[in-house]
Amino acid sequence: MNATTAPTSATTAATKEEDSTTTSFSSLHPDIIEAHILPRLDGPTLAATSCSSTTLHQLSSQDHLWSKKCHSTWPSTRSPRVCHVISTYPGGGPRNFFAHAFPLLEEDHSSSKLSRSSPSAPPPSELISAVDIHYKEKLIFSKVQETETVTGWFRCSPFRIDLLEPKDVIPTPIELPDGDDTCTVIFNDMTLSWILIDPIGRLAVNLSSHKPVTVQRHWLTGEVQVSFASILAAARGHVQCEIVVTCGVSEEGEMMQMREISLAIEDMDGMHRNGKECLGILQRAMGGKKGKGRNRVEEGQRMYKEYLEMKKERRERKVRTERTLDILCVAFGVSCFVGFLCFIFFR
Repeated sequence: MNATTAPTSATTAATKEEDSTTTSFSSLHPDIIEAHILPRLDGPTLAATSCSSTTLHQLSSQDHLWSKKCHSTWPSTRSPRVCHVISTYPGGGPRNFFAHAFPLLEEDHSSSKLSRSSPSAPPPSELISAVDIHYKEKLIFSKVQETETVTGWFRCSPFRIDLLEPKDVIPTPIELPDGDDTCTVIFNDMTLSWILIDPIGRLAVNLSSHKPVTVQRHWLTGEVQVSFASILAAARGHVQCEIVVTCGVSEEGEMMQMREISLAIEDMDGMHRNGKECLGILQRAMGGKKGKGRNRVEEGQRMYKEYLEMKKERRERKVRTERTLDILCVAFGVSCFVGFLCFIFFR
């Protein structure tokens, strides 16, 4: 009798303990959850938490919570101009802005569809760039820059946005390691976010791969060129949106200094697109589907490698076509020469 009763009592006690554990979080006061727990979560975790229950959805959807999350993730968004865009962002304010600006862009548009379609909204008269660079999770550069897009000079010239003047030098905490490990250190520890915003249409997209896709050091000057990229669908294939950060060696020779931070768009033939073409490409990117944001580093590397493969195949196909044309031209020339000789000797 006692042997039968003992396990039952133990099971009941374990069940009660399990119930108290599972209900402990829901029994917390909402103010505690909102003030002390939710602010500690990162953006993707906070978004996942909002799907757990109705109460958590209500608490996790507060505008002030997502505004703080935007500002902590991208310090450049504290700018009054960007704050206004975030607060009035359609579809959910700061929460929807974060959902658009955090993940990479998905490649879900074929070039054939894009060639027949065009953005329904008029092109933006201005673009806002909110840029943040971190090294070892510490902010080393943050800037907001406004770029007008209505002048003929912008629309006809190659698209390019420079954040630094030619003589500007930004010191960084990047120390030069012993040996040739500078590129490896920067590749592993530097992250960049470049959010491009249409302030009129209230659209935004992050054009960076978050971590570098390539890091190269010049053998003579010692300058390090760090490249971030995103691959965008265009009417004729794909284009590469490349962000380049050029770092030089300080006069003391111990630290790195940022001397160039620029954004440009080039096609698969290595030609830079003009401003008018790029506005259409960027409009489609802003209105396109965004990824989940969890594996953006891996996705960025994968998309970049696939783009390089497409460029290689395109280049090889172009070489084969040119070689075939050369052979045809030579054959045509030889046949004309033989025909001319026959005409001379057999007339």
